[in-house]
Amino acid sequence: MKPGRVRERFTGRIAGVGSTSGVRIVVGRWDDGPWGSFADVMVEDAAGHRVLLAPDERVRDFVAATYSFDEHVIEPVDVSDTSDGWLVSTPSLSLRLVVGARTPLGAALALVPARVATAPAWCAAVDPVARVVLRGVRTRGTAGGERREWYGATSVVAVTAIEGEWRGADLGALAPVDPPCRFGFSSTPKRPSVTSVVTTIERPVSLTARVET
Repeated sequence: MKPGRVRERFTGRIAGVGSTSGVRIVVGRWDDGPWGSFADVMVEDAAGHRVLLAPDERVRDFVAATYSFDEHVIEPVDVSDTSDGWLVSTPSLSLRLVVGARTPLGAALALVPARVATAPAWCAAVDPVARVVLRGVRTRGTAGGERREWYGATSVVAVTAIEGEWRGADLGALAPVDPPCRFGFSSTPKRPSVTSVVTTIERPVSLTARVET
């Protein structure tokens, strides 16, 4: 890592689902990181309008400096466990996810020690494979604000059903995440799923100071 830059790691899970209404949703459920636990939601509707739902200004500024949106909304974001999956609740979004078994990709990831799978060097090495096998998915890339990112996945489980509403309209049934979401350099897998991941973000120290103040 070059002088004047810092790396931060966020450990959690990312749920990516599509719907028959055309709305595609990515939920970040972060269990550990520089700010403790929090959740955020990225939504792209059928017309391609991209919305960030963030619980506070700090999360909004951090995520918006990395990804691209047409609209930012600050509102409470709650993600809780249910007997068969997750319940995501915000004033704009109500989403229930039914989670199933580990996918074949998840089984393959489980064979790689977590320490290796989450290392930036490994993420860079497997990126060419991810581009070919999982359309729209990248495991490394560059983002706004002179940032670099690496996604180290350790497990993937299938999402088997959804129900809910986005801004008062029914989402419909579960569908592939297709076309890929356009928030940043990488989308989630086309198959609706929950991925356990460690995200490493490298950015200038000056940007760190600005975001944290």
